[in-house]
Amino acid sequence: MATVLIVEDDNNVRLLLEARLRSRYNVLTASGGREGLEKASAPGCDIIIADVMMPDMDGYEMVETLRARNVDTPVIMLTAKDALSDKGRGFAAGCDDYLTKPVNFEELVWRINAILRRYKITTEGRIVIGDVVVDASSFTVEKGETKVELPTKEFQLLYLLLSYPNKIFTKENILDSVWGYASESDESTVRTHINRLRNKFEGFAEFEICTIRGVGYKAVIKR
Repeated sequence: MATVLIVEDDNNVRLLLEARLRSRYNVLTASGGREGLEKASAPGCDIIIADVMMPDMDGYEMVETLRARNVDTPVIMLTAKDALSDKGRGFAAGCDDYLTKPVNFEELVWRINAILRRYKITTEGRIVIGDVVVDASSFTVEKGETKVELPTKEFQLLYLLLSYPNKIFTKENILDSVWGYASESDESTVRTHINRLRNKFEGFAEFEICTIRGVGYKAVIKR
């Protein structure tokens, strides 16, 4: 079970977040930036949820200090400040995501899980879904004795979708992420690659690539 560190000086908010998250994760808490810095630097912390405005050390400074110490634990910042410049400062400090208060708890859980999944993928280069292993080092998908080696773009497309299950990607998102902004490829290219992936993994019960009519595509994990 992943360990979440909540750094929040408001007792009510901190206790509420702790109560809501404890059924899903191991939870540590800190009532200020300096205490959060100490706990975040210790082994075993998988992700940090940090308020920005705290009296002893604000969230920006805490994250900047962590990154200066080469602590790369992912951070979601929570704040009532929603100006673009504030978000820019948060990302510049080294945070991984940014949510404006009041926080929707369900969305917070989605973002925690997405970042934990992405962090593991970035570290290990593998996505494991049941008996299926998607390996970025070899551009292969394995299940038991079956091993499918994919062309570069097909693999990158599948990897993108499986990295964020249930997230809808527009055709434009996919083109930008897989083919790049400068590419002359169009929506028909995405459609062709999606069809190829569906044909190759038609017999895999672990995941499915779904079309969201008029919008784009998403991967659905079937556990």
